[in-house]
Order: sequence, then C-alpha cells, then structure tokens
Amino acid sequence: MLNRYPNKRPNIRQQTKLAVIANIRHTCKLSRFSLSPASPVSFLQDTFLTIEFSTLPLTPAMLANLASMDYRYMTPVQAESLPHILENKDLIAQAKTGSGKTAAFGIGLLAKLDPNANEIQALVLCPTRELADQVAKELRKLARFIPNIKILTLCGGTPLGPQLESLSHGADIVVGTPGRIQDHLQKASLQLDRIKTLVLDEADRMLDMGFNDAISAIIATTPRTRQTLLFSATYPAGIDKLSGSFQKQPARVSVESLHSSTQIEQWFYEIEDTKRLHTLSALLGHYQLESSVIFCNTKIQCQDVADHLQDKGIDALALHGDLEQKDRDLVLVRFANKSCSVLVATDVAARGLDIKDLQAVINFELSPDPEVHVHRIGRTGRAGKQGIALSLYSPAEAHRVIAIEAYQKNPAHTQQPTSLNTAAAYSQQAPMVTLCIDGGRKQKVRPGDILGAITGDAGIPGQHVGKIDIFDFHAYVAIERSIADKALQRLSQGKIKGRNFKIRKVR
Repeated sequence: MLNRYPNKRPNIRQQTKLAVIANIRHTCKLSRFSLSPASPVSFLQDTFLTIEFSTLPLTPAMLANLASMDYRYMTPVQAESLPHILENKDLIAQAKTGSGKTAAFGIGLLAKLDPNANEIQALVLCPTRELADQVAKELRKLARFIPNIKILTLCGGTPLGPQLESLSHGADIVVGTPGRIQDHLQKASLQLDRIKTLVLDEADRMLDMGFNDAISAIIATTPRTRQTLLFSATYPAGIDKLSGSFQKQPARVSVESLHSSTQIEQWFYEIEDTKRLHTLSALLGHYQLESSVIFCNTKIQCQDVADHLQDKGIDALALHGDLEQKDRDLVLVRFANKSCSVLVATDVAARGLDIKDLQAVINFELSPDPEVHVHRIGRTGRAGKQGIALSLYSPAEAHRVIAIEAYQKNPAHTQQPTSLNTAAAYSQQAPMVTLCIDGGRKQKVRPGDILGAITGDAGIPGQHVGKIDIFDFHAYVAIERSIADKALQRLSQGKIKGRNFKIRKVR
C-alpha cells in the first residue's frame, strides 16, 4: 500500500496496514517468496502477523505496562480492531473466547480515560458474573500504569449493600451484568450519562439469555456521543438488529479464534445411552487426563455426572446455573488453581471460562448446535498446544455428528469404546489443595501478604505455592497436596499482615 498523499499522515488504520504489509514483505523476503501488489486480502488475514503494540499511538506508560505483561505482539482481533477503536469509531467484532478481545477493548477504553474526571467513563456489559470478573481482572492489569483508577464489578448474586457503598465513593469503569446494572439505575445509585465507551461483550450470549430489553433500557441512559463496541462469538440474526438500533456506522471485524482444529485431536464414540457413564469412566481411565472439562446439556445431567465421578473418588466439581454465586466462584477458583481435575459444566455456566493449559474437553452428550460444539472443544488446544476432544453420542444423535462434519468441513473420526483400556482406573488426583482464608479485599489482604506469610513465618518454600485469588471477604491459595496439611497448621498458628485469620481446607 502506497500513501498517495505524501504530505498527509496516514490514519491509524492505514498505519497498521502499512505495518502489516511491511512485516509480510520482510517475511516473504526471508523465505524467498514474492508478494505482488495485488496479493489478496485473504493472504494478509491468513498470515501469522507479528505486529507490535508499539505501532499504535499509545502512551509510553501504557506500552511499558503492556511489555511488563508480555504483550508485545497483537493478536489478529487486536490488530484488526484497535485502529478503529483508537479512532473512536463504533465497532462490531466477531471474536471468540481466547482471541484477545478483552485486551482489544480494554486498551481502547483506557487510552481515552481521564483519571481526574471523577465520573464513570466506561461501561462493559457481560452475560455472566464469571465473565465480568475475568474482564475486570484483565482491565485492572491493563490499567496498572494509571494511578488510583477504580474498576467496579456490579453483578447479580451478591448483596446490593456493598455495591452501593462502593459506588458512593465513585468509579472510573464499571463491569457488570445487565440485570444488576438495571437495578442500580432504578435506584439512581449509578449514573451513565457521562460515559465515553460502552462495550457489549459476548453480545450473542446476552441475546440468548433474554437481555435485549435490559440492554436497550441501559443504553437509553447513556449519551449519544459515546463509542459503542460490540463483541460476539457468533453472529446470529439478532446481532445486526441490536447493532442497528444503537451503533453509528460501525466498522466490522471478523477473525478466527487463536485455537486451530489441527491442534485438537478429536474422536467420536458411538454408545448406547445406558453406557454413557461407564464409557466416560473408561475415557478418563484410558487417557489419564490431568485437566478436563465435561460438557452436559442440562443442569440435572451435569450434577448427576459430577456426583457419579465424586463417588468414584475423582476430584470433580459441577458448574451450572443452580449453584449459588459463592459456590460457583469457588468451583472456578479450584479448577483454575488445579485443586480440581475434572469440571462438569453446562454451556451457559461455562460461558467465558478461559482456563489455560486445558488438556481435554469431553462431550458427555453432543450439543444440537454444531457451532456450540466447536466453541466447546475450542477451549483446549490453545496457544500452540495440543488438545483432545472426546464426544459420546447415541445412534439417535448420529445426525448431530453429520451436522458437525458439515460445519467443520472435516470428516468425523470415530472409535469404538472397545478400543479403550477399560481396566485402567482414573488415578489423576488433583495436584493442589485449596486453603480458604477468612479475609479479603475489604480487609486489605493482598496476594503478597499471603505469600509472605506462607514463605516467611510458616516456612513453606515458594515453589509449593500455587495460584492466589482474592475476593471481597475471602482469599484462596493453592498449596501442593503433599504439603497442604503442614501449610494449614502453620498458617493457622501464625498471622497474615499482623492479624489472625481463620483458615480452612476446602473440600
């Protein structure tokens, strides 16, 4: 691409395209390939691009913070969407979990944040609390270069009182679910009339959950001058209607998620319905999976499968919509910190679930929607690592396999359950144990305080300590199983941040 107007500086979008082509030309030169001026756009999109964040007009402080997070190169969705976002354009982007979309809109909204404004400047709407928590956590990391920034999470399933108290002290960014945001608007505890950026994350899921009216009501309280960013994993018909009702000539971006089907070994097993649980146990025993998610189509089925595995002594937990919020939080904490090896989940409850190094996905029952199937198995085989996807189906579900083949444009690989080593028992006990500390953010407890107490007074080497999660009134720390009892005893006898806290092992 040539700049036809040498005296006119290219806009951000043009600068990014120039960087893309320069990068590809350099790669082709090294590889002894040629790139003609008429090379198709698909070539640009399909080529792995190493475009640095430094090509964007970001402040040195933001770039330094991104570098500290090992964010040097943009993912495809970031490279495609950030030029539009930084030019204050509305955007509609089709991007799945794991594509880097949170950083895309996070960097964009932080770039125009005024830390001295003393008002809510950005609202991010999410379908579930789990996703909202993940988004808020990522935004806090991205915003570390801005002093005294306040990011609030407002979601259902938790008392209104503490949220009202937090809002009374002001906030810069709010991340929440539509229902709870509406509650605060009705109580006049939340004002959105000055926001600069509105983000709808996983908009397709919010439509599926019936939040259309709530979203419209929330948007009606925001200024028309706002920038609106809509991200969706899929592209149902309702998305166009939603976009048309509140976006202004949005730019459109569509990218594939970071995982590739070539990184996922996928097998289908035809079984009788009565043999599902037996075959599931055989799969776990045969593959000896260190971490796996088992998908079920209903909440009842989800709980039954988890109970069955627990009865067999397997560290399995259920994640579905009937769990109370505190229990759902704890399930996610335990699976992420490796004190639970098997997570049994429904699609709705697992929405936004982003677990690193997930070894396998098992479909206890196939989804009737092939796109949901692809979204399920896409949680494994990420970041260049291999993953396994194992699916059980009855003869009555054979048409679902055919639909998946058509959607993926690949033949399904089938195996007989008789090929499994049914004599092998699942022996992968979770390597970590979770300790719960009755103190959290409200008590000013930080991860460093907990780690210091464990490695200092308790005398536990740091390499035995895993993930630490801080909530408002509780904190959770993962300890290697072999040393967990010792750590519990010593922590209970010592102090954290000069105070005594009740500590217990989570079972």
